[in-house]
Amino acid sequence: MEEIRRLVSEIARKAKQASHVLSSAGSREKNLALKRIAELLDKRREEVKKENEKDVKNATELSSSMIDRLILNDKRIDQMIAGIMDVIALNDPVGEIVKMWKRPNGLIIGKMRIPLGVIGIIYESRPNVTIDAGILCIKSGNAVILRGGSEAVCSNRILTEIMREAIREYLPEDTVQIIPTQEREAINYMLKEEGNIDLIIPRGGEELIRFVVENSRIPVIKHYKGVCHVYVDRDADMEKALKIVINAKTQRPGVCNAMETLLVHKEIAEKFLPVAGRELIKRGVEIRGCEETRRIIPEAKPATEQDWYEEYLALILAVKVVNSLDEAIEHIRKYGSEHTDAIVTENYSAAMEFIKRVNSSSVMVNASTRFSDGYEYGLGAEIGISTTKIHAFGPMGLEELTTTKFVVFGNGQVRE
Repeated sequence: MEEIRRLVSEIARKAKQASHVLSSAGSREKNLALKRIAELLDKRREEVKKENEKDVKNATELSSSMIDRLILNDKRIDQMIAGIMDVIALNDPVGEIVKMWKRPNGLIIGKMRIPLGVIGIIYESRPNVTIDAGILCIKSGNAVILRGGSEAVCSNRILTEIMREAIREYLPEDTVQIIPTQEREAINYMLKEEGNIDLIIPRGGEELIRFVVENSRIPVIKHYKGVCHVYVDRDADMEKALKIVINAKTQRPGVCNAMETLLVHKEIAEKFLPVAGRELIKRGVEIRGCEETRRIIPEAKPATEQDWYEEYLALILAVKVVNSLDEAIEHIRKYGSEHTDAIVTENYSAAMEFIKRVNSSSVMVNASTRFSDGYEYGLGAEIGISTTKIHAFGPMGLEELTTTKFVVFGNGQVRE
């Protein structure tokens, strides 16, 4: 174990050194490094797919939805490349003066964006996180240490290798590093490197995230789970509601912004639920409903109290008929995870009330919860979705990977 501790400590030390250089790197150098990553990812895509196939072949104990998150095909590689180009096109936040004011004594006070330093990412399954984390950290001037799960070890290794090869002409190679061992003890040592690592971002199941939070000496940005709701209001457009519900649940059920609970106002339940239930069941969704839901959809299984808290990450949906907008909001407050919640309604007042009173990181009106994503929000990519509120809330892009420092301009002033 001492060998693992020394390995992690050396990686963290190198990352800190790289961060000092990277923090003052210009936008041109960072963008050239990112462009080279995109070029190499495209050039070596067959190699990436071959390594990914090894991971998929070994993933015998994963569910189908988890395997879906693991797969890297041409479409997903193209999406990663598109994400890189989008990040290149975004303004570099580092050095931006976000606010400035003048004091009566003539001092000019400003706040300037600066990188956080070194960011440690601990994640499971999704190898695209390797690229997303790398490119966002590079552009925002942060060094990054990656520790992926054993299920994606081959994919993560080749993607990190590509990034390191691509950036070495423009930036320190150790800007991007990966923890090479799958020993769990490596995570423990990583979480103790408070002198070198400035922020930890865990991405994965609730068990992993709670472990990180309980054992870290370093600040942690987290979301435990995504219990996302769609509330179909009594003034909803039925056609819109059906499209949104089907998409939110079935488009990719294994991701954190998929709908897990459907709430339907009692005044439209008789009209909406038979159609929605039929379409959901046709797509393989198992419905677990309240008593009224089961009366309207006979195929539904009875929902337990635990179902309202559940993040299924599968084709399972909890459904409840509610008496009012107030009851829907109270249900979300009690059982939700402050990730993403949506209302479908043509009533402006109801929409505004929902936005005001539901304090999730993303609150949507007449749109699928599946849009709660850094790429879809125009952030280029995301390093994670925070439900922590401090210092970031929601999808984390470039700005969320910076903090601010005060800069003060004077003309010889002294304090009396």
